Amino acid sequence: MSERVQEVGTQGPGEASARLRGSFLGFVAHEVRNPLSTALWSAELLARLPAEERSGPRGEKLAGMCLRALKRLRILVEDHFLAERLDASGLPIRCDAVPVREVIGASQAKVESAGLSIEVEEGFTIFTDGGLFERAIDGLIAVAGRGDVPVHLHAAREGDSVVVRVRGCPPEPGALDLPHKGTASDPTGRGLALHMVQRVARALGGSLSTSPHEYLLSLPLSSGNDPGASG
Repeated sequence: MSERVQEVGTQGPGEASARLRGSFLGFVAHEVRNPLSTALWSAELLARLPAEERSGPRGEKLAGMCLRALKRLRILVEDHFLAERLDASGLPIRCDAVPVREVIGASQAKVESAGLSIEVEEGFTIFTDGGLFERAIDGLIAVAGRGDVPVHLHAAREGDSVVVRVRGCPPEPGALDLPHKGTASDPTGRGLALHMVQRVARALGGSLSTSPHEYLLSLPLSSGNDPGASG
């Protein structure tokens, strides 16, 4: 058991919760600071270059650094605030018939991955919030594909649920623990991806878990009251 967990265990529930929250926000602040500093530094250097050098190799290098840092920052901020809004019940859940294969295909087109193979029954539809479902799939593919590891995604009915299994880079021990100050930084900006996916799963009435080799996203076939949701 870590010293952090032991320390929390000796405190009252309110104080322990506040300390965990503070440590989590410390991690978020660190993750935001790194790409923001890089973006500002590279933009300032680019602005100081003579006009004729800005379109040259040095200018292109600085512009690329700035854009990559801003992209990392955008992903991090989007994951963080989506999780925060879901925690605060500040985001309406809009359920509709969602074709699973199409959502996963849309994620495949957006997320950078060395290779993604998909196993999904043709015509498989669930009744859920398609936007949130897609965000969860995006996050899982990005995390499983770290280090340019090929990703395999399998989605199928299991009872009254759909279970999405994502295999690639194996989950680390404690992968679903709340990130805290001292948690390793993620240079891709997905340091909050699993935190976000857990919040999405919970909002849709499901859960996120891990096995030694894969991530498992389980959602009800119907997150609303549509009688034909599992068509």
